[in-house]
Amino acid sequence: MNWQTLASDSHYQTLVAIEHELQQGNVAEATLGLEELLEASTRSAKRALRSQLIRLMLHIIKWKTQPEKQTRSSTASIYNAREEIQDLQQETPSLTDAVIKELWAKSFLAAKLAAEGEMNKDASLTTLTWEEVFEENYTYRRKDK
Repeated sequence: MNWQTLASDSHYQTLVAIEHELQQGNVAEATLGLEELLEASTRSAKRALRSQLIRLMLHIIKWKTQPEKQTRSSTASIYNAREEIQDLQQETPSLTDAVIKELWAKSFLAAKLAAEGEMNKDASLTTLTWEEVFEENYTYRRKDK
């Protein structure tokens, strides 16, 4: 059985196949399936983490580049992405801060390109710090006209 392909295609079908192997007494084969399913699940969670990190960085880049367009929605998006990242880390303990740091540079570049596309202008930022992304307080303050 090609566990890697199966686990990549469908976690459910992988579990069904593992159950079948166990019912047949093929513990070694079922163990291989479980190992591959765990790896596939971790890869999937890492992709979700990267996606949320890019989303978070994109909103912060836009916040810093276009202060005149800051809104409550922008603030909510930043805090929501932070919460999603925390949830992913709680659900998958292997997604540590060190993993985030490994994803940092590529995620920043992807976020910057996306932000520039959405803003239709260049962002002057060359990087974001951990503090800017995870600790800085982003609060919308109404601008009087």
